[in-house]
Amino acid sequence: MSKILIIGAGAMGTAFAVPCSDNGHEVHILGTHLEDELIEKIKQTYTHPSLQTKLPSKINFNFHKDLNTIVNSKVDLIVLGISSKGINWICEQLINVFKNKELPDLLILTKGLSLHNNQYELLINKIKRLLEVKKIKIKNISAIAGPCLAAGLANKINSSVVVASSKLDQAQKISNILNNSYYHTTCSDDIVGVEICAAIKNIFSMAVGAAKGLSAQDVPDQIKDKNYFNTASALITQSIYEMEIFVDHLKGKKETVKGLSGLGDLYVSSAGGRNALMGSFLGEGLIFSEAKKSKMREITVEGAELIKEIGEKVKEEFDEKKLPLMIAMINAILEDKKLDIKWNYFTY
Repeated sequence: MSKILIIGAGAMGTAFAVPCSDNGHEVHILGTHLEDELIEKIKQTYTHPSLQTKLPSKINFNFHKDLNTIVNSKVDLIVLGISSKGINWICEQLINVFKNKELPDLLILTKGLSLHNNQYELLINKIKRLLEVKKIKIKNISAIAGPCLAAGLANKINSSVVVASSKLDQAQKISNILNNSYYHTTCSDDIVGVEICAAIKNIFSMAVGAAKGLSAQDVPDQIKDKNYFNTASALITQSIYEMEIFVDHLKGKKETVKGLSGLGDLYVSSAGGRNALMGSFLGEGLIFSEAKKSKMREITVEGAELIKEIGEKVKEEFDEKKLPLMIAMINAILEDKKLDIKWNYFTY
C-alpha cells in the first residue's frame, strides 16, 4: 500500500483519487488556498459538484494548511492536480515543506506548455526549474495523459491513460499503483511527446469543435446535424498531421501522437468540453471576444490560454502552409477575428 497525496480538489484531482482508493492506497486530497469552501462541502457530503457520484469514504480531504501535517509521515507519491496557473503556488508550498526532506515521487495531472526565455518549456521542466533553483532535488517525475473525463473516471467508466517518464521503470512503477479493472494504464518513456500532445490537443479540439459551423453555408441546421462529420473527420486528420510536426519539432516521438495522449485525448476533447464548445462558436462566425463574453464568461478555455502563451512563437517558427489549421486558430484568438481556415493548405 502507498500513501498518496493529491494536491488540488478540482474534478480531475478528486476523480483520480477514486481508483487510488479502490486499489487499497491511503489517499489524501489537499485543497489549494482557493478551495477551503469546496473542501468543507465535500467533507460534509462526500460528493463533488462536478462528479455526480458519491466518493469513497476512505479518501481523506484536507485544507491547504494541513500540508505539513500530512508530509510529516512518509508520503510515497505526490500528485499535482492543480491548474497550470497554480504551478508557481504549489512549487512554493513544496519548497517550504521539503527544505530538509527528500521530495517523494511526483506525478503531474496538469496539462500545459509555456515559454521561458523565449523557448518552449514543458510543465515538468518548469517544475524542475522552480524547485531546483531552491535546492529541492527531484528524484522522479512522471506525467499522465489520455482520453479520460473526470466524471467518467469517478463513476468507474472504463478509461485508458498513458503514464510517461524519462525512466520507463518509473512509469511502470506508477502504472502498477494505478491500474485496475476500470482504470487501464500503459507506459511511455516519451514524456516530451506525451506532455506536448496533452497541451496542444486543446488548440486542435477547438478546431474540430468548429466543424458544424464550418461544414456549409446557407444549409439548414437539421442537415448540418447529420452531415458535419464529413468536415470533422477532415479536421481531425489534419490535426493529427500537424500535431506530429509540432511534437517532432520539440524532439518528442511522432508515433506518440497516434496514441492515447494524442489521438485518444483529441477525440474525447473534441466530442465535448470547453475547448470544443468555444470552437463551435468560432465555427458559427463569432469572434473570440464575443464568444467569451456572451457564452463562456466564467469558463477557462485552455486552448485559447495556450495560444496566448505560445501563439506568436509558433507563427515565428512555422509557415502557414506547414501548420495551416493551428495557425488559423492562433490568428482567430490573437487577432480576435473570424476563423479563416486555408483548406487548400491541408496535407492530410
